[in-house]
Amino acid sequence: MTKPTTLITTYLQMTHPDQFKPAFHPAPDFTISKIERVDAEFYLFLYRSVGYEWGWRDRLYLSPDDLQALLGDGRKIYVAYVDGVPAGYIELEKIDSDVEIAFFGLRRPFIGHGLGKHLLSFGIARAWDWAGQGGRVWVHTCNLDSAVALPNYQARGFVIYKTEEEPMPEKYVTDFMR
Repeated sequence: MTKPTTLITTYLQMTHPDQFKPAFHPAPDFTISKIERVDAEFYLFLYRSVGYEWGWRDRLYLSPDDLQALLGDGRKIYVAYVDGVPAGYIELEKIDSDVEIAFFGLRRPFIGHGLGKHLLSFGIARAWDWAGQGGRVWVHTCNLDSAVALPNYQARGFVIYKTEEEPMPEKYVTDFMR
């Protein structure tokens, strides 16, 4: 597959909890747990195994100390497990009264079983619990992400508020491995 030469980033938001359209798909072997003490190595395992094929690279450029500091206050990370195996995660970041879904996704073996809409719905519910009065929940996706990302966000109630186009940054063209 050829990578596009233009990066198209789409920003979506919910400005009120009433916009949220959850789609929970509980399964007896599927659990979600909050990481209480973030470990940078485990986090990088999740980040790589969920996002590498989609071009996620930004966190790989950080030093271990910078990554550990970034993952501290103002973030909540929830990991989805299937039979005790990490299946994916959702990372929330609070800025003032807004909450961003900073990262979200599943590992390849767990895609296509309805778990993504469940994990996203779980994360949106936690984001609204955490958002301040008058806040919003927002997310961005791009044309390097899975083709189902944007439709999943829209099906959960997110509305597009901005789209940006730029030449594809070199860090997404180069196969960076760390």
